[in-house]
Amino acid sequence: MSTQRSKKKDKDGVCGLFFLRNILTIFNIIFWFSGATFLAVGVWTMVAKHSYVSLLSNDMYATTTYLFLATGGFIILVSFLGCLGVWKDSRVCLVIYALFLLLIFLLEAISGVLAYMYEGAIRGELSRNLNDTMLQMYKIDPDKTRSIDSLQHDFACCGSRRFEDWQYSEWISTFNTSNIVPDSCCISYRLKCGERDHPSNINSPACIDRLEAYLKRHLIIIGGIGLGLCCLQIFGIVFACCLSMKIKEFRQ
Repeated sequence: MSTQRSKKKDKDGVCGLFFLRNILTIFNIIFWFSGATFLAVGVWTMVAKHSYVSLLSNDMYATTTYLFLATGGFIILVSFLGCLGVWKDSRVCLVIYALFLLLIFLLEAISGVLAYMYEGAIRGELSRNLNDTMLQMYKIDPDKTRSIDSLQHDFACCGSRRFEDWQYSEWISTFNTSNIVPDSCCISYRLKCGERDHPSNINSPACIDRLEAYLKRHLIIIGGIGLGLCCLQIFGIVFACCLSMKIKEFRQ
């Protein structure tokens, strides 16, 4: 009778071990794809009109993006560690894997919270700094000049709040130019097209409104993904700990 119970216990242990291995393997596949998602969103945020970030006065937006990229790369590496722990039945790998999952949970939560915090503050920052940056740095700082021209051309806008802002710029007061606004303000771009400020010639929308809407869209996506996917790590931690305990029981 005791032999039968022992056999049943061994069978249940093997079945439980097999089940947890499969569950954790499936989780790692999903986990790997979540890391790829983090990397893709980070790269998209960096590449898509990234030059506009230089017009912001603080590094919060860039920091959130870099944190997303780092988290995505870290997730992909950790997913391989999890698979190694499953394939080798290594309790050490599984424990380290669970600790890394906890760290990733914190990184994802932080990046999501930072994105939502900055999304709420972006209007105030742009109101305080964008106009000064455009008026003081255009044609003075080459990098800022390229960013401002790209901003006005890509978003079909002119000036921070209105196109008349340009008459107070360092560019107008310092350089001998016949332009009233930069050529990047023009509806149809051509050299010296900024000499006429007629509504049929230049874009009238304010750049601050369009840049704010653009940055907010990016930050909402980053925040949603960061906070949404961080919950995934909880399941991984539970599965890894259960598998580690099951391996210990099976080896005794």
